[in-house]
Amino acid sequence: MKKVKDILNSRILTWVVLGVAAILSVAAIIVVLTHRAPRLATNYAKSDSQIITVQVADGDTLSKLLTEQGLTHADVDAIAKILKKDADITTLRAQSDKIEFVRDDENAPVSKFAIIPSPWRRVEVSRNDEGQWQCSAIDITPDTRAVYRTGEILDGDSFYLAGMRAGIPAGILADVYDLLAFEMDFERDVRAGQKFWVVYEENYSDNEKVDNGRVLAVSFDALRGNVRMYRFKKADGTSGYYDEDGNGAIKSLKRTPINNAKVTSSFSGRRKHPVLGYTRAHKGVDFRASTGTPIPAAGAGRVVARGYNNGHGNYIKLRHNGSYETLYAHMSRFAKGVTVGTTVRQGQTIGYVGSTGLSTGPHLHYEIIKNGKHVNPMTVKLPAISNLGSADKQKFLDYRKVLDGGIEKLAENPNLFIQM
Repeated sequence: MKKVKDILNSRILTWVVLGVAAILSVAAIIVVLTHRAPRLATNYAKSDSQIITVQVADGDTLSKLLTEQGLTHADVDAIAKILKKDADITTLRAQSDKIEFVRDDENAPVSKFAIIPSPWRRVEVSRNDEGQWQCSAIDITPDTRAVYRTGEILDGDSFYLAGMRAGIPAGILADVYDLLAFEMDFERDVRAGQKFWVVYEENYSDNEKVDNGRVLAVSFDALRGNVRMYRFKKADGTSGYYDEDGNGAIKSLKRTPINNAKVTSSFSGRRKHPVLGYTRAHKGVDFRASTGTPIPAAGAGRVVARGYNNGHGNYIKLRHNGSYETLYAHMSRFAKGVTVGTTVRQGQTIGYVGSTGLSTGPHLHYEIIKNGKHVNPMTVKLPAISNLGSADKQKFLDYRKVLDGGIEKLAENPNLFIQM
């Protein structure tokens, strides 16, 4: 895979670099760089040294692994204390942490070792000139690359299937789903012929991919028009997602609290009730899901009601601000610690899907109440959490132009990437 900078002509490259220079101090920007700062290097490096790498397994302890390598109990005690004090390490994680032991030669005692809790961090332990153990924690900067993937919804597709066919990792798809769920109903808004693209980070170490990073931009041709979001870092250091004009793209409430749940009954002024048998208003939307499926709060708020009634069964009502409330009904049970007065964050589990009350099967009944009146969760215009101030907004617009230019090049050459 080549870098996108390799195909930019000098005019475009100059424009990109100038744009980046103007906003680098405030934005987490995809930039075209001609070189990278050198990676922090380990201080192991004698050609005749012997390095043994041990994967921490179930039942392994620091004491066990160190004594197996010939260190004394006094060494173990001293090392445990310094790891806790200087690196905040008190335990090892099986199947996750690794330890590299270094000897000057195969017959020499361990002269140093490193605990590697992740590809991006290592804690090196060695003796100083006085023979005392010391440690230093090294954070390793990932080689981060922005990549572009595009897809199209085919007949019978879900967004997930189309995204997987486009080569988008499942974790990135889940993040994209969460972002677009503020604007779209994935049960009703997905149709054959719709196109989408995603720009996201891939993290590399020694030219090998380790994991995925953040979604940087996303576009989807929804029924209501194109939905586009960009990740942007504000001057205060916080990041968020914004539309093309710099307005907050993350709304205060989600239209569909449960991902990938099928709508079984829509908001309606007249619906024949499946249990009662007569027609009455259906003041929310029903989402089919298995019993026990976690129900996340559609937005940050406070629990103002929690209880049971014959219609809703187990239900919770949240108040989000002076105008909006949401209600979740037919729960099998409530989440632990969620009671009246509890403050919850967006996405926090407040209960679990069930079929209590007047219900013919497990599902979530979800309502949005605006200024005391029930509204259709699928069509109501939802307020943004926060928009950009004037200074940040202008920097965002400059940043977006730079990013859009890079996305155009990636769209023309999808095998390229942009160096972060």
